[in-house]
Amino acid sequence: MLGKKLVTAQKRGETRALCLGLAMVACSMMMYFFIGITIVPSYTKSVWTTETVCKLLKATIKDRDHCSPSEDSEDEEVFHYPCLEVWVNLTASGQEVMLYSTEDTLERNSKCFYIPGNSEKPKEVKKRIETIANNLKRYQTFPCYYDPGGTQTKAILSRLYPLKGLLFAFLWPTLLFTGGCLIIVLVKISQYVSVLSAWQ
Repeated sequence: MLGKKLVTAQKRGETRALCLGLAMVACSMMMYFFIGITIVPSYTKSVWTTETVCKLLKATIKDRDHCSPSEDSEDEEVFHYPCLEVWVNLTASGQEVMLYSTEDTLERNSKCFYIPGNSEKPKEVKKRIETIANNLKRYQTFPCYYDPGGTQTKAILSRLYPLKGLLFAFLWPTLLFTGGCLIIVLVKISQYVSVLSAWQ
């Protein structure tokens, strides 16, 4: 009687472990799919692939010339902010180009280096932009990215999805997938051993 209960409990445990393993594999597949349709295209379509050193030429805050997040927007209540315009010299080519925070910044507003969040208060935004401008002026030279193909004549300070970030994004679903497969294999081995012991 006790033996039957132990066998039943073992089978239930194996079933639960198998379901857990399959769920982990399914979740990892969903994560792979999500990364594949969001992060990977953003990484592959970015033309700013080569790192170089940028030397600051000027960083100007245009308080009177405010920029909205969308140039096409005609809404008077749209969020406005002071525009920080940054010009740098690319040491790789000697060109004088405008510098932007990321690829997204250039797409959203080609006039300004930095775009704050809509929820930020105007005083905080102004203080942050002043801090960014002061930091750029303090360091003068810093690493940046440019387009070696020449399709973009502008530079960015940092990539939204660098190679390290892409690999890190794939790390968690890979660990989840590996763990799920390991659980499934262990359950199958356990079932195989149980069958062998039952025949002996």
